[in-house]
Formats: sequence, structure tokens, C-alpha cells
Amino acid sequence: MNKKVVIIGAGPVGLLLAHYLLRRDSYQVDIYERRSDPRLVSFSKSRSFPVVINQRGIEALSNIEGVFEALKATSVESNGSIFHLKNGQTRVVKREKPIYVLDRIQIVITLLETLTQKYDSNRLNIYFDHQCKQVDFDGKIIKFENVAATGEICANYDLLIGTDGAKSQVREKFLSQDLFELEQKYIPYAYKSIFLTTEQAPSLQTGYVHGWRVGNGITVLLVPLQDGTIGGTITFPRQNNPMENFSTTENVVKFFEDKFPEISKFLPLEEAEAFLNRPTSHVVTIRCSHYHYNDSVLLLGDAAHATSPSLGQGCNSGFEDVVIVNNLLDEYSDSWAEALPQFTLRRKPDAHALVELSDN
Repeated sequence: MNKKVVIIGAGPVGLLLAHYLLRRDSYQVDIYERRSDPRLVSFSKSRSFPVVINQRGIEALSNIEGVFEALKATSVESNGSIFHLKNGQTRVVKREKPIYVLDRIQIVITLLETLTQKYDSNRLNIYFDHQCKQVDFDGKIIKFENVAATGEICANYDLLIGTDGAKSQVREKFLSQDLFELEQKYIPYAYKSIFLTTEQAPSLQTGYVHGWRVGNGITVLLVPLQDGTIGGTITFPRQNNPMENFSTTENVVKFFEDKFPEISKFLPLEEAEAFLNRPTSHVVTIRCSHYHYNDSVLLLGDAAHATSPSLGQGCNSGFEDVVIVNNLLDEYSDSWAEALPQFTLRRKPDAHALVELSDN
């Protein structure tokens, strides 16, 4: 009889984990996600941000036939960064090995499509618009609110995996367990997303991450993506948000004219208005004393060890989590009672080191 694995969170890490588990014959996987299906929601309603896939991620994705190739086909290969200086000149920093950059939503869609093409409902079920509300570790029961149907449902599991991000509901339940320690820190910087097109900024060379920096810790990073969009962020001190009191599109335009005149040349009014109304995002880092509960619950990715996106390691580190879980299942012949404590033991030094780098 197949073990029932419930994964909370249909982000990149949860979906890649499903790929790995379903390669084995002994698992049925149910995935629950609080957001709507990104394949059905128009991109304009689900704005995302560029994600870098580096060597950690490439190795993890390449182990599943066709997955890395599919992601690579929708990504931009980047061989370095171009820093735009105040005097109008540029400084190019080359990379020894290429990275691949694509929008987070595109990663999710590609992993979803490759997953559902391989497996039917006998092995895999994915439930969108389902918010995790309550977890009973001892009874192995989860209660969800069906956002779309305004109702509640319950699901049981043999193994529960929390890949539900830095504000994980699964991790929240760990706080009621003895000897679990959690450290959460908001990094000193916040950010807002920026979205343009290559038609608006044809001078931005593809294949590079473009950066601008002014005083007071304000930085803009933009990446031309394969679909003709340019995704990026403006980062600024959390306690000194230079845009906190903006109330009009003119405030946005004036800010970019003063601080980033090169960007202001290709910032259309509609994006300036959208930027004004877009929320400011705050980044929390997570450090846990352990990532497992008995032989039936595990935390992976940002739920276990969220870091600052400025490191470019969050998604890649989560993908690497999946590889480590897979290797442990090989090593211990799918004995979760042995594999789960070993995951905490082997993963914690690297995960804590990344969070320390992030915090500093």
C-alpha cells in the first residue's frame, strides 16, 4: 500500500519534491496550495520576481528527466552583471559559470506542467485555493479552508511536508512541541517589485543582471527575461523608506528622475502608477533548531531556513533540500524514522550558515 504524503505549498520546492517522490513506486502525493492555480490566473494578477538558478539548483533539477531542460527553455542564461555608474559608464562583472534567470511564476508553471504530464490522479492530486488552518501532528490530520468554495475540509497523511514558505503554518505547529527553537529576524532592507518590457528599455543588454546604486542603501536590480519582460526590484532601508509618503504617480516619476535618471527614461506612466500601488515586501530570515517531528513531519525550503533574496540562494537551497531527502531515502531504504532525524543533522550547519550570511 502506498504511503500518503501531503505537501503544503505548491511552490518550486514542494513541486520538485513531488517529482522526486513520485519516481518511487511507494508514494501517493497530495499537494495543497493557498493561492490559485498560476496556469489559470493571468500574469498581470500574479506579479512575481526573477529567480536565479545556480549550480545547486541545476544539479537538483537535472536529476529529473526533462525538468531542467524545460526550465532552461524559458530562462535567460546570465554570464555576469552590469553595474550602471553615476557617470554614465558601466562596470561589467563576469561569472565563471552561467546562471539561469526566470520569473518565479514560470518556474512553478513549468514544474506543474511536467508533473501533471507524468502522473494522473491515482498518484497525484493538487488542490489550489486551500489554506492550511489547523494541523494535528498526533492524529495526522490537517484542516483546510477551501477559499474558492468557502468551506472546510480535512485530510489525513502518513507523512506531512511543509514547503509553505517563511510564514509556514506547518512550522507554526512545531512551536507547541517541546524543545523546538525558532529565530525570526527581519532584515534591515525592504523591496518593491518593478516590471517593464524590453520594448520600453531596449538598451538593457540581455544575459546580464543590471544594477544601479545610489546613497542611503537604495539599489535597483533589473533582469531582461526571455518573454520580453524585465523583472526586478528596488531595495531600500526598511526603517527609512524613501517612498513611504508617495501619494501620486508624479511622486514616483520624480523619484526615479532624481535617483535613477537612466531608468526614468524608460519608466512608462502605467508602470509608475502600478509601482505606487504595489505593496512593499519585507524579508524575514528563519533559523530552526530542527526540521522534523518524529517520523511523520518535515520542513523544507523557506519554511525551514528562509534567507534574504539578495543572496540568490533561497530557491537553490530549497532544491538542494529535496536532493538530500532523496539521498537519505536511498540510504535508509525509505525509512522515514531514520531519514528525518538525519535530515536535521546533516542540513542544519549549511542552512544556519546561509541565514547567518543573510542576517549580516
